Amino acid sequence: QVQLVESGGGLAQPGGSLRLSCVASGIAFRVFDMGWYRQTPEKQRELVATITTSNLTNYSNPVKGRFAVSRDNAKKTIYLQMNDVTPEDTAVYYCNARQPQYGIIYWGQGTQVIVSS
Repeated sequence: QVQLVESGGGLAQPGGSLRLSCVASGIAFRVFDMGWYRQTPEKQRELVATITTSNLTNYSNPVKGRFAVSRDNAKKTIYLQMNDVTPEDTAVYYCNARQPQYGIIYWGQGTQVIVSS
């Protein structure tokens, strides 16, 4: 059974930092591209950051320069370091695991991030 379990969400003050984690099980983690997405009630789910099996990263413009995605294949975990957060970063953050060449995609259940003073 495939599971992606996010953690690390919570309340942060503007300008603060959070570190999200996503632990995978039931998949050969090292051969999956991984990503972080976020969603609010007002918006569709949107890309935050991705990291490939070769550790190539990509970021959406709103988070570029503030967020950093990384992976630890030994721990089957990806991370999202969120720095200098703003209220606009408030959302439910989801991780996913993808093998686009096979049309495979898995999602976690999400972790809530709230940025507020």
